[in-house]
Amino acid sequence: MNDRIKNLKGKLIVSCQALENEPLHSDFIMGRMALAAKMGGACGIRANTVVDIKEIQKQVDLPIIGIIKKDYDDSEIYITPTMDEVDALVEAGVDIIALDATSRLRPGKKSLKEFFGEVIAKYPDKLFMADCSTEEEAIFADELGFDFIGTTMVGYTKESEGLRIEENDFEILRNILAKVKHKVIAEGNINTPEKCRRVIELGAFSVVVGSIITRPQLITKEFSKALEQVV
Repeated sequence: MNDRIKNLKGKLIVSCQALENEPLHSDFIMGRMALAAKMGGACGIRANTVVDIKEIQKQVDLPIIGIIKKDYDDSEIYITPTMDEVDALVEAGVDIIALDATSRLRPGKKSLKEFFGEVIAKYPDKLFMADCSTEEEAIFADELGFDFIGTTMVGYTKESEGLRIEENDFEILRNILAKVKHKVIAEGNINTPEKCRRVIELGAFSVVVGSIITRPQLITKEFSKALEQVV
């Protein structure tokens, strides 16, 4: 593991993403968003699509966790679902490639074990992050040899329906930390500075924060909802 990655220990990674249906969808804007994150103290960036990644690389010299979100008709998985997306991220030169590591089948009806085996065989020297939704998925990804185990998908799959990462003082995170040997990156609904600090106190290698920093429409919605409660 190089110094760029070692320097992420105990630090903040900001997810700079905007999908096509969102108002900030633009590689120019995501590049400036990443620059703003760096100015605010972020030590890494998580980004979606090659075009955004290339613009972000022009603006900041920070480690990048790269993903490509793409829908396929034969799978619910959309985070780096096939080798095509992995190839593109390798070509883009990201530091870490994240992919869905849930128990669902990938395009072509491939299991995670089958797909990740192909990925590692092709790119044995790259670093990979597993986006998991349950404790069991995290343990399995750890056994497969992912370099980083992420809690990214907690609450976003049928298998994790109703789960919230912060429940019972981050119980799912604490259980994962106790049972895996690879580094754990806390991610998903970590939307306050207090939660951010707590996951690092519990032993997470680093923490990814996204929407509460980079999606102003969602931040604004929370303020608007608060005023709706005023009589």
